[in-house]
Formats: sequence, C-alpha cells, structure tokens
Amino acid sequence: MTDPAKAFYLTTPIYYVNDAPHIGHAYTTVAGDVMTRWHRMAGEDVWFLTGTDEHGQKVLRSAEANGLSPQEWADKLVADAWIPVLETIDAANDDFIRTTQPRHMERVQRFLTQLKDQGFIVEGAYEGPYCVGCEEFKLAGDLITNDAGEQLCPIHSKPVETVSETNWFFVLSQFTDKLIAHYEANPQAIRPESAYNEVMSFLRSGLQDLSISRSTFDWGIEVPWDPSQVVYVWFDALLNYATAVGLGDDPSSEGGKKFAHTWPADVHVVGKDILRFHAVIWPAMLMAANLPLPGCVFAHGWLLVGGEKMSKSKLTGISADSIVNLVGSDAFRYYFMRAIIFGQDGSFSWEDLVARYTSELANGLGNLASRSQAMVGKYFDGLLPAPSEYTAADLSLQELLASVSAIADEKIRNFDFQGGILAVKDFIDAVNLYVTEQEPWVVAKDEANTERLGTILYTICDSLRAISVLYAAIMPKAMGQLWEHIGAVESGLTYTMSGVATWGQLKPGVAITKSESMFPRIEEPESI
Repeated sequence: MTDPAKAFYLTTPIYYVNDAPHIGHAYTTVAGDVMTRWHRMAGEDVWFLTGTDEHGQKVLRSAEANGLSPQEWADKLVADAWIPVLETIDAANDDFIRTTQPRHMERVQRFLTQLKDQGFIVEGAYEGPYCVGCEEFKLAGDLITNDAGEQLCPIHSKPVETVSETNWFFVLSQFTDKLIAHYEANPQAIRPESAYNEVMSFLRSGLQDLSISRSTFDWGIEVPWDPSQVVYVWFDALLNYATAVGLGDDPSSEGGKKFAHTWPADVHVVGKDILRFHAVIWPAMLMAANLPLPGCVFAHGWLLVGGEKMSKSKLTGISADSIVNLVGSDAFRYYFMRAIIFGQDGSFSWEDLVARYTSELANGLGNLASRSQAMVGKYFDGLLPAPSEYTAADLSLQELLASVSAIADEKIRNFDFQGGILAVKDFIDAVNLYVTEQEPWVVAKDEANTERLGTILYTICDSLRAISVLYAAIMPKAMGQLWEHIGAVESGLTYTMSGVATWGQLKPGVAITKSESMFPRIEEPESI
C-alpha cells in the first residue's frame, strides 16, 4: 500500500509528435493505465501522467515535410491522433502534458537557471555523430556499419549525422559514482534485472558530459541566458515528469502543494530503447537539483512485427484503432497484457489475437457470464437465489478465490501483468469446470433439488462478482457492465479491491440481468 500522505505517481514516456501513434505507444500507455487503475481499485490516491514531446529536430523536419510550422504540426497531431488514441484504448490518465505548454517551458527554464547558477551547466564545444530519430548524440561503439560503409543508428537503421556546435553542457560525468552507489543500494530502482545490468555496465564504463543545447535550429525552449540556443530536446522532455506536478513552484502555491503530494514518481514506464535517458541522465539531473529520485524506472521490451521493432518508418506500425475496431478496447488491453511478459520483447500477430480472444474471452469468461445470467433467469425468474449449505466443491472455489486474489495483487503490483491475469484466468477456468461438474441444468429437473440449484447459481454469480473486480483494471468497460448485471450495484457494494475475496457479498433476491455478450464472436478479417 502506498503512503497515504503521497499519491502513487506513474508516468508513461511523452511521445514524439513526428507521426501518429501505433500499438507500440498504446502498449506502454495501457500498461501504465492498468497499474494505476489497480492502485485506484485498492483505494489509493493515484496520479497518472502521459503526454507529448513536441520539440527537437525530428518534429521540426516532420512539420516542414508537411508544409506546416512545428507548432501547427504538433497541435494537429495531438488533436487528431494522440488525444483520440487515449479514448480508443480507454486510458484514464489524470493529466496530459505537452512540452509546448507554458507551464512546462517556464519551469524548464527555471530549473536550468538553477543548475547553471550551481555550476552544473558549463559552455563547451562538441562534434560527433547524432541520430535525429533518437534525438541523441551517439558513441562510436553504439553504431553499426552497412555494406556501403555508412555509420547507422542500430535502432532506426538510418545514417547518423555529424554535428559540430558550441553548446552548453551538463556535467554528467560528475555523477557517475553517485549513480552507481544509488543503484547498488537500490537495485529495484531499475527493472527488469536485464535493464539494471545494462545501466550498471554503462555507468561503470564512465560517463561523458552531456550537450544540453542546440544552436543549429530554433524549435525548442530558449536557453534563458543564451537566446541563440535552444534546450536539447531530451533535457527538456525528461523534466516533464516534474514540471507537470509543479516543479520549483512556491511550496504554498497549488503547484507547490501538488509537487509535495506527488513527487517523486513511483514508476516511470518506458521502452527499453530510452532506458539510458531515464536511468542515467534523468536521475543525475535530479541529483544536481537535490531532488528525490524516482522509485523505479521500468523498461519494457519491444513489440515486434515480422521480427522487427514496430516502427512507422519501417512500415511495421499498426494503429490501435485497427485492433480495437475488431475486438474492442477491453480485449485490446487484455491481449497485450496477457500475451507478452512485461519487460521482454513480444511478437504481435492477428492470428494469436483472434485465437486468445475466442478461447479466453468469448468462450471462457463471456460464455460463463451469459450462461449464469440465463440460468438465473430461467430457474429463478431473474432473481439471485439464496445459498443453502455449501459443499466441498463450493468451498474449494471460495478458497481458490482467496488465493487467486492475493496472487493477482502481488503479481500486478510487481509488473507481472501476465502472471496476474493468468491467476484470475485459473479461477475462471475453475468456475467453468464447476459449472460442468455440478450440471445445474440437470439439478433443475428435480424440484427437490431447488436449494442445491440455488447454491450452485449463487456460487457462480458471486464468483463473477469477484472476477469483475479482479479484471476491472484490465477490462474496465466489460467488467463495469458485469458488475452491474450480476447484481453488485443493487446489493449496495463498493466497486473496490477491498474485500474482493470475502464470500457471499451479493444479496439474495437482487436482479441478475441478461446482458449483451461481453465478447461477441468475431469474423476474422481478410487481412489476417
């Protein structure tokens, strides 16, 4: 349980507006949304931030290619693509920050001025390879060479550019030992373990000072003491996590109070390709400003299509809409949290999506709900029967629910979304097996067995009540509907995780209503 004096604060990366979002972006956001919904269901105060990164050379070039100013391009992409995708995937973020907003830019300039005044930002010259796609100066050892002898970025497979500028530098090298010491003392601050090992190896090789301004273009936040330069896009962007909640504001102001209640972030969820920015540069910036460090940077793996990282530039990007239009937002969320171990790379295929949707959602949970509602309607006029004496079979489900709810909580809080989902699925499978073995349709043939029939159906319905809570963070729309149709609202229950495993919460006599199929059968599209 989170400290009640502080909100549980989770962020996604802020996404570049050089193009529209694909399911790789949606995957990250869904993970953050599931985690924050889970904490909310536990009654905790939560703050969930996402947003867009709108400065830098990559955005500038995209805007120019489309005949728009950078601000016009950013405004258009945010309005037409980035905000809508949050609704598409049913994300419940508390804030959406844009790096072109005054609240962000003013706080960035104030932060930079503070670091310069403290001697952490100095002037210097730089020349070296730069990847516009990554918006990152590269080390020689980071690059790969193609058949033509060109030096390429290993992530974007595009030639790097040689950049030579006189810039302002953040003395990152001074924080090498402090960062090593911090992570040795707090190994859970970088997860999974493979990410921790990567960062520690990088740190032990020694850090170089970081150029944090650019002078060859002007799309960015102006360096407050040097109008000829703009702030390096990553130094600007990383600060969003703190500027969004009031970084540097007077402690008595609303922003200052928000910062005190929210900072530090408990979790930064990022893709593994931007791990070093978040686990090296970002904590060093915070150390320089004498601010608390985030609790954890969790670097998840890539979504792969045809064995390659999903990318618009490589024509492997798939929109979230194309999947949601087929199976709905709940199944979209379920699939990506269920099918891929969070922290590892995972391959997406339409065939796997449809197979899991059909077997686990339509035939598994969906069929269980519709059958139980239909049987209560048929045998008890739609009113939940009271249970009589429980048998060993009934009690075993009650015991399994207690175990499953504890396992799911432990797994999901530790980013094992797949493990948490599978624990609940085990319970669903057990309830389906219970229905098969108890054969309520056979029991119903003899009026002498009415009490037993009532107990069976009550057991199924109260199981569904618990399932609707345990899956609420994963599939909020469908589970919210199930909660209502299974009589939980009429029973006066509170839709929270508290006491989810306590048996017998549904009140006998409440209406069990037949709903439309939560997961209707789908026809496989021709593109599959």
